[in-house]
Amino acid sequence: MAGGGKRKQKSAPQVNGQVKRAHVEEAESKAGSEAGSGVPLRLREEVERLYKLRMPEDFYQFWDFCTRLSPDHPQDALQDILGLRLVGPFDILSEKHKRLQSSQLNFHLHWRHFYDPPELQTVLQGSADTQHHMGYYRDCPDALPVFVGENEARKDCTINQLGDNLFSAVLLFLARKKRERGGRRDDEAVQRLEAELKKEAERLGLLLEQKTKAMKQRDRKVVTKTFHGAGIVVPVDKNDVGYRELPESDADLKKICRAIAEAEDDDSRMKAFAPIQEMMTFVQFANDECDYGMGYELGVDLFCYGSHYFHKVIGQLLPMAYSLLKRGVFGEILQAHLASRSRDNLDQLAGV
Repeated sequence: MAGGGKRKQKSAPQVNGQVKRAHVEEAESKAGSEAGSGVPLRLREEVERLYKLRMPEDFYQFWDFCTRLSPDHPQDALQDILGLRLVGPFDILSEKHKRLQSSQLNFHLHWRHFYDPPELQTVLQGSADTQHHMGYYRDCPDALPVFVGENEARKDCTINQLGDNLFSAVLLFLARKKRERGGRRDDEAVQRLEAELKKEAERLGLLLEQKTKAMKQRDRKVVTKTFHGAGIVVPVDKNDVGYRELPESDADLKKICRAIAEAEDDDSRMKAFAPIQEMMTFVQFANDECDYGMGYELGVDLFCYGSHYFHKVIGQLLPMAYSLLKRGVFGEILQAHLASRSRDNLDQLAGV
């Protein structure tokens, strides 16, 4: 009897532990279900802890959708049909990052392409040849994304807008693929995927327009398109304090940048830098008068031009602008990117 009593006492903590874990898992599942997704709360918190960015609900809903399409390999659910793979923060949902010490990784750089400004967070990877990718674009790091954008990093810095959620972005991409194929109707897999995406988006109440009402409202707040075309937003008061234009047009600024990047020698390059130095003086005056958007615009444009000759200047302009605008996380992302800016080595979990 005594021995039996000891066995019962010894097994009780194990049972209690199992019950406790079951309660935790049940609570996580319930929290995910109430939010419109079955993704556990612990994984949601892990994504936002590692990226320091809030994720929209359609991110988790899209993961659920791809999990139903391909239960064993949800990240590859769209690979065969569209050539798209779920990457970036989706690696956290698949818990791929657990195979390495997360402290060794910088998720600011995970799938961050050469021309990606801090505002863009890659979540879908396409063609390796063009480095086509899609991601969430935010105006502020503590706010939800304002749209899903796409870029081809082998081509240029342009960011195209594809609606305000991943379902709309993938459907627009799918429609473009169909047009490129000449509108063939013999691809049953594409037709089936299109129908399933639309059905799920409708069930979730998601908008499928390329330009939603909210996106159009944001357009009215954009103070300048910048070289990447997606535009930047800064607070501007009724007296127009918050932003002042650069003294050079986009076309003229690109000419200045070209003269610097293609200069024959250092002396020529230093001379070509004179207009940039003058603009930086103007930025200092603008910052003193709370027109923080000027330095923000110049920093983004120089980043988008892509030459390493501008990295030092960008490192002076953008972290300051982000700090003044209270967007410090973007400053962290920018500094990490400048220190390791590459057209390759995008996957920080490569080989895992």
